[in-house]
Amino acid sequence: MLDPKIVGKVIQQFREERGLSQEVVSGFADIGRTHLSAIERGARKPTLETFYRIGEAMRVKPSVLLTEIERQMKLEL
Repeated sequence: MLDPKIVGKVIQQFREERGLSQEVVSGFADIGRTHLSAIERGARKPTLETFYRIGEAMRVKPSVLLTEIERQMKLEL
């Protein structure tokens, strides 16, 4: 099962590594900042469309994000 907390953690890690604020990423992804915040906290699950737009906003391929999510999920087992 996909853990929304890990999804959010990975998105936040990539965002912070790139020195981007939630405001910038949410603006480029065309979602609300509070929505992005909820995703990063694991309180909300992004749709595939939103996941793709967040990746594009950070200039990260969604496949790269997904690979890291899968890696971190294996570490949690």
